[in-house]
Amino acid sequence: MYKAGDIVETIDDSLRGKIVSLKDKTAIILLEDGFEMEVLQNELIRIDDPSILNISNFEAAQAANEKESTKKKKQPKVKPKERSAAKMEVDLHIHQLTPSSKNMSNFDMLNLQLETAKRQLDFAIRNRIQKVVFIHGVGEGVLRTELEYLFKKYERIDYYDADFKKYGFGATEVYIYQKA
Repeated sequence: MYKAGDIVETIDDSLRGKIVSLKDKTAIILLEDGFEMEVLQNELIRIDDPSILNISNFEAAQAANEKESTKKKKQPKVKPKERSAAKMEVDLHIHQLTPSSKNMSNFDMLNLQLETAKRQLDFAIRNRIQKVVFIHGVGEGVLRTELEYLFKKYERIDYYDADFKKYGFGATEVYIYQKA
């Protein structure tokens, strides 16, 4: 099958060299780097054209570039956490809604917050935004209760506590079911 002087390559390790001697089922190979190695003969492939071994660095680099350019460009993977990220955030803290709340009563502040929430929810429904997070803060829970009452008036929406890691207890996420 093989004889001394044959140029061979190992199947698994991609090592190349010349057969120095043969034993029963093994061959001793002088590798390109000068080391000798004993390998099973059934793990060898004869290379008939020794010029294959004399590939220049330029040709190897050129072949590598061609191989890389034919690979498909990887599309960035969207993590499940990012895929389910809220599309719209509405901060209902009073200092975010008005420059000054000095002359406003608690009732006026609550009405401004609820009007803003209703306006933003209607905007999200019109523009087919599926998820909206309303940041209301913890406080005494008056705004949260009023928001839940508002959300119950709408069909085709669910609401639940928003991501605790990101918002703590002070936010409610609304999921808007889209029409088919």
